[in-house]
Amino acid sequence: MHRILLVDDDTALADRLRLGLERAGYQVVWAPDGAAALALLAEQEYDLVLLDVLLPGAGGFEVCARLRQARRSVPVLMLTALAGVDDRVRGLDAGADDYLGKPFDFAELLARVRALLRRGLVVRARVIEIADLRVDTAARLVTRGGRAVRLTPREYELLEALASNPGRTVTREEILETVWRDDRSLSDTISVHVSSLRRKVDGAAAVKLIETVHGSGYVLRPPAEGVR
Repeated sequence: MHRILLVDDDTALADRLRLGLERAGYQVVWAPDGAAALALLAEQEYDLVLLDVLLPGAGGFEVCARLRQARRSVPVLMLTALAGVDDRVRGLDAGADDYLGKPFDFAELLARVRALLRRGLVVRARVIEIADLRVDTAARLVTRGGRAVRLTPREYELLEALASNPGRTVTREEILETVWRDDRSLSDTISVHVSSLRRKVDGAAAVKLIETVHGSGYVLRPPAEGVR
């Protein structure tokens, strides 16, 4: 389940948005101001931040800028009554991924949330390291224990989706949307590709990273502390 951080000092609006998002299947954590949002972001990972601009204390622009300065790549959707071009430009320059002016239709908000979450599974070019697994997303190269792992393009995309969300179950529906690109005709081949990926990535390794979550999807789980 995707975890969303909702940052808005309008408690009535926040309650309506939280209820709607939870009904749509998301886990929502609410922060009433920028300081609370930054504290929550320091404690745990979120899949998306819905960020109001006009907040008491640290405003939305400052919160977003501080996230990017800390090299946090979590998608940010700004929600604000400041709908002028200059304000939108300022928000995007601060590092926001999208900008939605108030008032807005909830259906449009959900569409933008889905789009940003899909985009969030494709990590911005960087190197992901989990135990002795290394995924270079710019070069699309994978090594395990220093040895190259040769993957097909689809196996690589599947691994990147899992490695981008260590410890979190990536559902079959998410894989269909982000890796299979909604090609439902391939849905029955997900388990086949995962089996092949597991054989190539985990086969010779003492510590197995890829697990099946029965009835849900798959997870790339970092080993317990001290285990290598």
